[in-house]
Amino acid sequence: MIELGIGMFGDVQIDPTTGKIQPAAVRMQQIVEEVKLMDQVGVDFFGIGEHHREDYAVASPEIILAAAATVTKNIKLGSAVSVLSSADPVKLFQDFATVDLLSNGRAELMAGRGSFIESFPLFGYDLKDYAALFDEKLELLTRLNKQDTVTWSGKFRKPLINQQIFPRPVNHSLPIWVAVGGTTSSVTRAARLGLPVMFAIIGGAPENFQPLFEMYQQAWVDNGHDIKDLQVGVHMHAFFGDDSKAVADKYYPIYANQMNRIGVTRGWPPYQRSQYDFGRSIHGHLVVGDVNQSVEKILHIIEMFGLTRFSAHMDVGSPDHSDMMRAIELYGTQIMPKVKEALKKTE
Repeated sequence: MIELGIGMFGDVQIDPTTGKIQPAAVRMQQIVEEVKLMDQVGVDFFGIGEHHREDYAVASPEIILAAAATVTKNIKLGSAVSVLSSADPVKLFQDFATVDLLSNGRAELMAGRGSFIESFPLFGYDLKDYAALFDEKLELLTRLNKQDTVTWSGKFRKPLINQQIFPRPVNHSLPIWVAVGGTTSSVTRAARLGLPVMFAIIGGAPENFQPLFEMYQQAWVDNGHDIKDLQVGVHMHAFFGDDSKAVADKYYPIYANQMNRIGVTRGWPPYQRSQYDFGRSIHGHLVVGDVNQSVEKILHIIEMFGLTRFSAHMDVGSPDHSDMMRAIELYGTQIMPKVKEALKKTE
């Protein structure tokens, strides 16, 4: 059965006129309240990202997840993503094992290379090693997840010699996902290691990702893994409201302001309403609208790719907390049940 969840980066509100930035403490407290509501309305999983910038509140996903573990009972709690390239895999595994113990087995870890590079100079890594760091650390992380006692050596950290790793998760190992963008190497690496993938579809037309999905599936089989064990998801920018036009109009300036803030550092042209409107269409990358429109779009994406997981990334630009709470309520109480019921009828 499909899993439907919510992802966030912990965006803080930034006043477009004054530039005043919402205190990180306020946003963190809101996130915990929002995850508590997700659990109450039956959302399947929650993922929080790692950033080291003033416009995001969360630098340590595992700490937010530990806080969320104490106010939730059922929802899976994971990173989205942990920047593995600039982290110590041993400490990362221990931290998420701790969250797993606190949550009685609900923790997940999603490893990625990250969409920003601030963590590299912050933790003393060279960007020229961008790809090699991730390869080596993912190999070590998967080893730690399988073995109690590890002997390992690599290029970027001291060797481990018969080193025991504590604490262990509730079920001895953690679910580890890999977040991928549009590179074939990321897809084939995950398939080789037998790891589920989450595709970030945050621009353009989703159907352009179809070849990567097919490549992942073929590489999964070619590496000797059972096709029945294949797990694949997508992460898409989303927001929900009671009225489709009203929520689209209210969310547009919030979303556009965030796209433009990021775009300044990446050389993007100013974000246009035409891009937003295409994104909201059945052929675009945004799931922004009322219940029925959102159900139709999510079902379209699930069926296009044969997904086992869909993640609605809901805090781009940091909408008002009250609007976030309403969007979460609609997602859990109306959108998710309708999507799952429609999928049951097609089985």
